[in-house]
Amino acid sequence: MAAKICLVTGASSGIGHATALELLRGGHIVYGAARREHRMAAIREAGGHTLPMDATKEEDRRRAVRTVLNEHQRIDVLVNNAGTVLHGAVGDTPLAMARDEFEINLLAPARLIQLVLPGMRQRRSGTIVNVSSIAGEIALPLGAWYYASKHALEAFSDTLRMETGQFGIDVVVVQPGIIRTDFEAGTARQLREISGNGAYREMAEAMARAAEVSVSESDQASDPGVVATAIRKAIESDRPETRYVMGLHAEALLDLKRSLPDREFDARIVGPLSR
Repeated sequence: MAAKICLVTGASSGIGHATALELLRGGHIVYGAARREHRMAAIREAGGHTLPMDATKEEDRRRAVRTVLNEHQRIDVLVNNAGTVLHGAVGDTPLAMARDEFEINLLAPARLIQLVLPGMRQRRSGTIVNVSSIAGEIALPLGAWYYASKHALEAFSDTLRMETGQFGIDVVVVQPGIIRTDFEAGTARQLREISGNGAYREMAEAMARAAEVSVSESDQASDPGVVATAIRKAIESDRPETRYVMGLHAEALLDLKRSLPDREFDARIVGPLSR
C-alpha cells in the first residue's frame, strides 16, 4: 500500500499518540498535532512530524494544514482525535463551559474538515476519521454536555458521509469504550467542583468515587492501541466500515442501550448511584 499523508490531532497522549505511532508502523507519513508538542518526542523519534496546534484556534488550524500541504501537496487522512470531557449536572454547569466543550469536540474538527475537504474533493479520495465514543450513542448522568457533543459529532459525521461519498471520500466514526488514558483524570474533581455542593451532591460524590477507582485500577480499561489498530485498519481499507466499536464494555453498553426501553436503561444506570 502506498504511504498516506496523515494529520492526527490530539497526538500528545492517549489515543492520538498511539494512533500516530501505529500509522508510522504502517509506513504512512504522519503529522501529529497537539498543544503539548514537547510530549510528542516519540513520534519524531519514530520518523513522524509534530506540529504545535491548539485545535480551537483558527490560525493554528490553518498553519497545521498549510504546513502539511506545503510539504506534501495533499492530506489523505485526517484523524480528528483532540477532545475534552466535562462533568456536572445540567443545572449546575455554566454555559460558558458548555460552549467550550462544543468548540473543541465538534466545531474544531468541523473546521479542520472544511480546510482539508477542497483538496480531497479535487483528488476524489481521502479518509476522515472522527474519534467519538460510545458516548455518541448513550448518555449517563452528570455529563450532558460531553454526551451531547459526541452525539452531535456522530450526526455531523453521518451527514458528511452522505455529502462526500460522491467524491470518493470515506467518513469513519470510531467509538471507543473505556480506554486507559489520562482523558478523564480530572473527572472526580470536576464533579465535586461543579455539582458537589448542590442538589446533585450525592450522585456527584458517588460518581466521583467511582471515577477515582477506575483511574487507579488501570486494568479496568483497554489499551489505546486497540483504537489505533482500528483506525489504521479503517484508513488502509478500500471500503472501511462507517463505525468501529472497540474497548472495554463498548459493545455491551451499546447493545444494552439499543435493546432496552429508555426508562429501563435509565433505572439500570441511576439505580446504583442512589444506593
